[in-house]
Amino acid sequence: MCVRVLAALSLAAMTARAAHAQALPGQALGQASAGPTAQSFQGSVSQGEATAQPLDLSLDDAMQRGLRTNLGIILSGTQTASARGQRLSQLQLLLPAIDFKAQENLAQVDLPAEGLRIKGFPTIIGPFGYTDLRATLNWTLVDVSSLRNYMAAKHDFAAAQLSADDARQMVVLTVGNAYLLVLADQTEVSSVQAQVSTSKVSLDQASDNHQAGTAPLLDELRARVDYQSLEQQLIVAQNNLEKDKLALARVIGLPLAQQFNLTDKAPYAAFDEIDVDAAIKQAHANRKDLAAMLEQTKAAQDQRKAATDERLPKIAAEADYGDIGVNVRHSHGTGDAQGSLSVPIFKEFGLRGDAEVAQAKLDTAQAQLSDANGQVDADVRDALLDIISAQKQVEVTRSSVDLANEALSEAQQRYANGVSDNLAVSQAEQSVAQANDQYVASLYRHNVAKLSLARALGAAENYKNYLGGK
Repeated sequence: MCVRVLAALSLAAMTARAAHAQALPGQALGQASAGPTAQSFQGSVSQGEATAQPLDLSLDDAMQRGLRTNLGIILSGTQTASARGQRLSQLQLLLPAIDFKAQENLAQVDLPAEGLRIKGFPTIIGPFGYTDLRATLNWTLVDVSSLRNYMAAKHDFAAAQLSADDARQMVVLTVGNAYLLVLADQTEVSSVQAQVSTSKVSLDQASDNHQAGTAPLLDELRARVDYQSLEQQLIVAQNNLEKDKLALARVIGLPLAQQFNLTDKAPYAAFDEIDVDAAIKQAHANRKDLAAMLEQTKAAQDQRKAATDERLPKIAAEADYGDIGVNVRHSHGTGDAQGSLSVPIFKEFGLRGDAEVAQAKLDTAQAQLSDANGQVDADVRDALLDIISAQKQVEVTRSSVDLANEALSEAQQRYANGVSDNLAVSQAEQSVAQANDQYVASLYRHNVAKLSLARALGAAENYKNYLGGK
């Protein structure tokens, strides 16, 4: 069926975009959790229990459910939380670390066991003990490399937040595609059911004519084959509808046992032509995935600088102050402080290796960013071309449906009047089926192209403005 082929192609295109857009930030730090993959947006975390009463589901309801429960959204949230944790960990390396320790010590020493044998001196000393309450300060005052890593972590966190925003765009596109596909399936089922009814009339007519001796058995056999063929198509169409309803439920977190009815109909409105250059400019300004890749490139630049700055000296300070004595009432304060300067002397291979790894990651990020800029242009142009093409197809196929129905009516009248056999009726029924299938496919493609344009412009959450004709 044309609709299912188009749906597969549309899903493949969305999968490619998602894989391109959901690059993981923070890879140089090596601690980022796994973010959403393209396949993640086809799943969800189911909420609630199935009820016996069928649920009325509008497109808006489906969108809101998807934005709450879609697996891509949830994994984007965990990825953002992981990036936030990495940023805090890098910040701590720049701040003083203060620890407190309370120690109670009790000891008894066997001097001979320690190798000490002194005549007239006790062999056992103790038991004796002391109490030590102490705070310790450790602070690396100057560490340029850690500062660069912290700046990189900030960019990674910003990239994760932008990727989470972009995940919402992907959910809107995914849910919209699934909803429109079910609408197309319902239209297809209704169309095939009508064709089955029409074919049954033709079959009864051919059978009556054959019984009356005014038509050969071949006419009845031909009509029966056509009727059974349409019945098979109806079974396939109904099966596809149920499977695609399951896929929609998976995307929006509905229990799979929950029955639901779609309350919206497939919209159609001619799309106003827009300025391509202005649309591309808008896309570059609004696309969150592009902004996320820019932040990742900045993070890679800071990580490259951090690798170079590993050669610089580090200045650190350590201090402790506490109260020590036989017990708390018989104790005295003690403290210690020291500063240190450390400079790497013989780490050349390690330093060079870190720098080359960081440079390779920077080159990769820059190449991906350049490609992403080109992809944004391509997404907008592809969506506009698809809209124009699909809009023309809708107009042509709608006319084809009317013509095919008219031709079928004419063929049925000619057969009823005995002017011709039912071969023309059979061919006209096939033409009607093909025209209906093409109309449903073109309408689905037109609406998905509009959603794709909204996604390409970074405005998918305003999908109503596009499905209704901008």
